[in-house]
Amino acid sequence: MQKLLRLCYIIPLIIILSCGNDKNKNTTVEETATQQTQPSQLVEASENNTGTILCFGDSITAGYGLEDSNDAFPAVLQEKIDSLNLNYTVINSGLSGETTAGGKSRIDWTLNQDIDIFLLELGANDGLRGVPLSETRTNLQAIINTVEKKSPSTKIILAGMQLPPNMGQEYTTEFRELYVQIAEANNLTFIPFILKDVAGIAALNQSDGIHPTVQGHQIVAQTVWEVLEPILKEVHN
Repeated sequence: MQKLLRLCYIIPLIIILSCGNDKNKNTTVEETATQQTQPSQLVEASENNTGTILCFGDSITAGYGLEDSNDAFPAVLQEKIDSLNLNYTVINSGLSGETTAGGKSRIDWTLNQDIDIFLLELGANDGLRGVPLSETRTNLQAIINTVEKKSPSTKIILAGMQLPPNMGQEYTTEFRELYVQIAEANNLTFIPFILKDVAGIAALNQSDGIHPTVQGHQIVAQTVWEVLEPILKEVHN
């Protein structure tokens, strides 16, 4: 049943994750990123001397299809952080339809404030479009290098992604391992699969079958939190 669900969700996934770029084709990447990143939050975090957690990703991070972006996992993370009285502001820099190439092109602009923790969630759109793995690897590494060059003290968390099996066993396996290899090579904190316990489960996804519902984002947030919480508590203590 799980395999069947995954097979069913791949077709709309290819169409919808790609639609973000078509929808914004008359808008520059920088203008769209401005809407998603909400620079006022970055300024506010700086002025209030709070730590900043930047979630840099695609439609999963952006909360595509949700009525309220405050239901997307970055905002859920903020709720968890506030409940523990930890002094951090979570910034949602997700852009629907984003590829690793797109992320690479806007990373310099996005890093216009000091970032304490950088969550990198990109690559799904590359995989669904059959982008050569070497290109995806190069782009992800370039993003990581840019963050490390600008702020060597920034903690980077890499969120892994997986593809449905009908993309081809060899490609899907190598795609999954690509994240493992990048995390190991750069000594990064690693989330093996950000959609763990959500992907392929109809009740946790919207009608398109691939973007998480409010409940799905709660689970995604918990998956991220299991990695993020120890980092925040270590710094806080």
